[in-house]
Amino acid sequence: MYFDPYWFIVALPGLALSFWASWNVKATFNKYSGIASRRGWTGADAARELIRQRGAHGVRVEETPGFLSDHYDPTAKVLRLSPDVYHGRSLAALGVAAHEAGHAIQHATDYGPLKFRSLVVKPAMIGSNMGTMVAGLGLAAQSTGLVWVGVIMFSAFVLFTLVTLPVEFDASNRAVLALEQAGMIDRAEVPGTRAVLRAAAMTYVASALSAIMQLLYFLWRAGVFGGRRDD
Repeated sequence: MYFDPYWFIVALPGLALSFWASWNVKATFNKYSGIASRRGWTGADAARELIRQRGAHGVRVEETPGFLSDHYDPTAKVLRLSPDVYHGRSLAALGVAAHEAGHAIQHATDYGPLKFRSLVVKPAMIGSNMGTMVAGLGLAAQSTGLVWVGVIMFSAFVLFTLVTLPVEFDASNRAVLALEQAGMIDRAEVPGTRAVLRAAAMTYVASALSAIMQLLYFLWRAGVFGGRRDD
């Protein structure tokens, strides 16, 4: 069995950052879930109204099980909100609902990075699942060619994590602006709403950094940066 202690040097910082980001988004969401919005909108009603105002026609808003399971499905044109967000009247609920509505608005306006991300999602999922496995087999077999196959496959996932960043940041910026312009939150509530979205964005930053570190490891082991597969 192939074992490389250098892998842990690369993997542990990424895992630690991902763990912290996951903990932080839950803690921040829970904190601002306890702060009711002054205007009293539920997440579901806010999402529907923002979608209507911004012209994202034909998008349904539905409740979905789970905690922070909120997402927009561009194929089905369905915005799915977790129970805490769907029924919630807090700053956290409004922020998350508006963020997902932002994705629906991106879709309706043909936002370029979102379209590109949709194109690479399938190769990215294959690369995420198979790329590290193939590269690892290449290292175990001391096959540079196989390592490079894994690197190319995994690069699709790295690209996906990178293009996700502008998509998520843009959706968050749209969310805060739309909520304020629609009168759903006032200026004093903006910092709390931003805090929730900023914490959520850090999970994507952590994912991208972790993926980049893994890719650099495989490139190093393939000899690109002078690393040797047998050292």
